[in-house]
Amino acid sequence: MSVSHDRAEETLQAKARWFRSLTLEERMDYLVMMTDLILQNNPSALAKAAKDDAASPQKRIRAVERP
Repeated sequence: MSVSHDRAEETLQAKARWFRSLTLEERMDYLVMMTDLILQNNPSALAKAAKDDAASPQKRIRAVERP
């Protein structure tokens, strides 16, 4: 087995295999690390996500009953 540092050789399957090899604690640490990275680079990301969640729907919903 050889070691390569070429990103073109990193397949989605290889990344999934690596992620599955992590423990639950390691996966959660990775999630926290990535969330911190996103918020450091874009602090408004959290406010935007909260605003998007709170937005009211633009369309009406019609309830239809069967006769």
